[in-house]
Amino acid sequence: MSEDDDRSPPSDSIANGSCPTRTCTPGSGSGSGSSSIPEYAAPYPDRVLENVFRKRSLVLNLTSWYRVEAMTRSDLFIGNCYAVSPERATSRFTRVRSVTLKGKPRFADFNLMPPNWGAHFAPWVSATAKAYPWLEKIHLKRMSVTDDDLDLLAESFSGFKELVLVCCDGFGTSGLAAVASKCRQLKVLDLIESEVSDDEVDWIMCFPDTETCLESLIFDCVECLVDFDALERLVARSPSLKKLRLNRFVSIGQLYRLMVRAPQLTHLGTGSFSPSEDVAQGELELDYVSAFAACKSLVCLSGFREIVPDCLPAIYPVCANLTSLNFSYANISAEQLKPIISNCHKLQTFWVLDSICDEGLQAVATTCKELRELRVFPFDPREDIEGPVSEVGLQAISEGCRKLQSILYFCQRMTNAAVIAMSKNCPDLVVFRLCIMGRHRPDHVTGEPMDEGFGAIVMNCKKLTRLAVSGLLTDTAFAYIGKYGKIVRTLSVAFAGDSDMGLKYVLEGCPRLQKLEIRDSPFGDTALLSGLHHYYNMRFLWMSACRLSHQGCQQIAQALPHLVVEVIKHEDVVHMDDYADTLYMYRSLAGRRHDVPQFVSIL
Repeated sequence: MSEDDDRSPPSDSIANGSCPTRTCTPGSGSGSGSSSIPEYAAPYPDRVLENVFRKRSLVLNLTSWYRVEAMTRSDLFIGNCYAVSPERATSRFTRVRSVTLKGKPRFADFNLMPPNWGAHFAPWVSATAKAYPWLEKIHLKRMSVTDDDLDLLAESFSGFKELVLVCCDGFGTSGLAAVASKCRQLKVLDLIESEVSDDEVDWIMCFPDTETCLESLIFDCVECLVDFDALERLVARSPSLKKLRLNRFVSIGQLYRLMVRAPQLTHLGTGSFSPSEDVAQGELELDYVSAFAACKSLVCLSGFREIVPDCLPAIYPVCANLTSLNFSYANISAEQLKPIISNCHKLQTFWVLDSICDEGLQAVATTCKELRELRVFPFDPREDIEGPVSEVGLQAISEGCRKLQSILYFCQRMTNAAVIAMSKNCPDLVVFRLCIMGRHRPDHVTGEPMDEGFGAIVMNCKKLTRLAVSGLLTDTAFAYIGKYGKIVRTLSVAFAGDSDMGLKYVLEGCPRLQKLEIRDSPFGDTALLSGLHHYYNMRFLWMSACRLSHQGCQQIAQALPHLVVEVIKHEDVVHMDDYADTLYMYRSLAGRRHDVPQFVSIL
């Protein structure tokens, strides 16, 4: 959230009229005709006064805008839940209907942050329950949410319609049951990559027995059984349901029954996409092809959590209409992918495992000319293996998918030539994340660092705002980023760089940098202190397993008192006397937080 500090309009003695202008021109007076009155230069010329009045008008307009925004803003976005207190946010904006909150930084997804660090939803739900009883939507990302929080939410907001929990933890099926039973106008319940504990409460059965308002129900991350008969009844009495993503406990036979009930679906997560363990003969004989063919509006397909490849032909009828396809859980080969992807001419978003190999990516490049986003994830994330995708697949994509705007690409080997080709073939790239999983790996053909490849990306992709770098990189690569990455807002660095100069180039050269996350890189206090001029403009800086000292972190805290500087200790790390395990610092209007665990020191 962006919030200006309260400021009174500056007083201006000139604008208050204490010094009127005078213009005296030569003319006859009471004396002799030869005498004249001398000309006086105006001490405040008209153009100066005009600027003064403009300034006063601007201040008044800003004050009015501040008040108008407070009364009219309906959506509240807070990118860091510790950037402002719940009380200040709710008193500043009084008519909010939708709240979006983000908690832990992204590196928490990689187990780089100890459990129970914070980002608790409790103070926020308590404050919003008092301030916004009319609240309709809550979106949370990487927040710690309890069942009590969800129960308070369900009790407090009588017209609540939308709950989205992304990468959240701490709650279970009891909390979901409270939301399902008490939020009678619920339209969206999306649980995405969140950890949900099994409290042995069947939350699906808790939805009202009457017709529901549900438009989206996503629970593919929930690792426990649901009562399928209750789920089928729920789908049947939800005529507005457009998005449904099922967990791995829903078999393909059960999927068929749900599709028959809801042919209006536009987004479908298939569940396991395999027969149940105690499969009946009737489940094998179902006409899955006809069920998919009947879903004329289907444009987004995901799931395939425990896929049986023999079932894949069932989705052929919908391929021509798909704009989004997610195979990131499906261990399929290039040969299994080809008959599917060859019909996906409208595809704009594609997530897939590297099991499709370079050959599969070449098939994507041949067909998917409208592709905007590609993510290639590793089936086996070990660093010491020969991965199935390489520069060959990346270059094929760059040559065939010229409209690409975002790419995340995991691989074990890469070349500068392939990255340079992508920078030239896909100049509209906004996001480029290349993750070479082996540490400090050079161009595997020339043996050179990957400097020139990443340099080409920041030079040629003028719209680039997010960049992730990896592989063998020297300070030259960071010099390129500092020189050409003028609109880069998010930079992720892993196992890269060779001196403090690398980070200094970035901090001094990237004026719009908002989020900087670094792990296992050789940057120390000198590099850290080079960014003093910029840290107040950033949302956060994360540095783990670098060469930072406690003294260097303390210097930052002393120089920038309105910045929260956290030093995090990890139990499984061998501690050096004066070195900081992890530094996490962020701007905050609220100052030091009150829920600091023992392993965190706030300087």
